[in-house]
Amino acid sequence: MSQASDAIQVTHEPQLEQPRHPVDDTAVDAVEVTDEPEIEQPRHSFYETDEKLTLDIFDKGANPDEITVQFEPRAFTYQNGATKKLVLQPLKGEIDTDASNFTVYKVKIEVRLVKKVQGRWGALRGDSPDVLAGPAAPPFPAPSTPLVPLNAAKPRPRKNWDSLTKEILSSEKDKSLNDDPNVGGDSTVNGFFQQLYAGADKDTKKAITKSYYESGGTTLSTNWSEVSKGKVEVKPPQGSEWKRWG
Repeated sequence: MSQASDAIQVTHEPQLEQPRHPVDDTAVDAVEVTDEPEIEQPRHSFYETDEKLTLDIFDKGANPDEITVQFEPRAFTYQNGATKKLVLQPLKGEIDTDASNFTVYKVKIEVRLVKKVQGRWGALRGDSPDVLAGPAAPPFPAPSTPLVPLNAAKPRPRKNWDSLTKEILSSEKDKSLNDDPNVGGDSTVNGFFQQLYAGADKDTKKAITKSYYESGGTTLSTNWSEVSKGKVEVKPPQGSEWKRWG
């Protein structure tokens, strides 16, 4: 007996390699790499008066040799190398480029912007034109006479002292008994005393003066022979008492 066996033949077909597609370089976005550093705006603040504005730029350790500052009538530029830059344009008002200046410190740069027109800005930047510079006044002819301020002190009129003195003397002139029989009192006594003294001789004048002052005005004598003998006593009027003051 013959044994038959079915032979099973296994064949392996060679595996075909899938074709490789070339890569399209144009499908990939190109990324450009640059070495330029990013420019940074430094922190800053300001304070002002009517005459100038002080700008503080906080750039610690800045090298003065690498700093550039540019002043323009309505613009300001600060740059430290290629990494830091501050541009202020337009400025709120116009500045005096010749008078403006800056100083480099360890932690900041202090910039002094001198204003062309005095006044407060309130901000660094502003719209053009300069809001503080008003329109120019139209020219006008010079006045024929000098202008005097309203608050100027007016010159005081000069007094005629001669005329004033005569007026006072005339108003205060003592009336005599001939002018007014009712006149009396000290003015009459003084007038009589002056007339008597003016027309007396030397001894009489001495007697009048000595008796009047030593008696406290209570005695008036023209006899120098009598008065020269001693002190003239005080003789107050009857019913009155003499008292020395002081």
